[in-house]
Amino acid sequence: MRADRIFAYGATAGLIGDLLLGDPRRGHPVAAFGRVAAGVERRLWRDHRGSGALHTLVCAGGAASGAALITRAVRSHPAASVALTAAATWSVVGGTSLGREARTIAGALAAGDIDSARERLPHLCGRDPQSLDGPQIARAVVESVAENTSDAVVGALVWGALAGVPGLVGFRAANTLDAMVGHKSPRHRRYGWASARLDDLAGWPGARLTALLTVAAGGRPRGAAGAWRADAAKHPSPNAGPVEASFAGALGVRLGGTLAYGGRVEHRPVLNGETGRAVETEDIERAVRLSRRVSALALGMCVAGRLGAGLVARRIAARRSAGRRVTGLQVTGRRMAGRRIAGRRRT
Repeated sequence: MRADRIFAYGATAGLIGDLLLGDPRRGHPVAAFGRVAAGVERRLWRDHRGSGALHTLVCAGGAASGAALITRAVRSHPAASVALTAAATWSVVGGTSLGREARTIAGALAAGDIDSARERLPHLCGRDPQSLDGPQIARAVVESVAENTSDAVVGALVWGALAGVPGLVGFRAANTLDAMVGHKSPRHRRYGWASARLDDLAGWPGARLTALLTVAAGGRPRGAAGAWRADAAKHPSPNAGPVEASFAGALGVRLGGTLAYGGRVEHRPVLNGETGRAVETEDIERAVRLSRRVSALALGMCVAGRLGAGLVARRIAARRSAGRRVTGLQVTGRRMAGRRIAGRRRT
């Protein structure tokens, strides 16, 4: 079976598996990778960029290389290759769990249980929840849904389409490392630099595709495109900016502003501030539904792109093969003609 079809069948099955089952309760491969990466950090940590780069190379490079070896081992077995792609896709995407967590917090906010909402918020993002009121928690959830649509679904599918199972695993490894060490805490400011830059690079195509699909699927294309164009560059993250700005425009709300991470207060620019309103609890459900539409469109585009690239590659290979056959026939014809002429001269 061709590699493009293996990705198409496997990625579709994996995303359906995530939709039906969500993340595994125990033994999640990403959690196992996180434990290994934490162990590597304990051995390698130095307050130096070089040590952090080695940590990134060992963890992300090791994960992608291991996935490549497994892929090679089963490449002669189409069913096993599809199953491996499906399992990898299911393991690295997290759209269903993202939606469940967001809806749990929305339910707590709707019931007026602010303490429960604060308790659940760290499952979605690393902000300090204790100082947040209801609207601020709702805003944090919508921002997290937007960013994780790119990080947990679309970006993984893009790299799966580009590089198969190693792309899926490598992208998730880079994203996980960034969440672990890529922030600007005193311990990780230098050590996590390489992981943060790798995640920025790996997340670039997925973030732009997420923003583009948000414009298409959000119901307010002009608002989403306008906010993306006007405000994305204001965000400190090169990838979260387009995603959050387009979500803000599509939902008609304001995102960004003051927030706190690990005791640090950041004053970020407001996204869609001119036309957007404050985020309300009901906007969480709207954000989750938008995330699902974007994820479904991303699967369709990545599968279509992979199949299209495979078709183009086969046509190019066929033309080259035909050209070689024609050249071979021409050479053979010249040789035969030369022999005839030589024979006539001898006679």
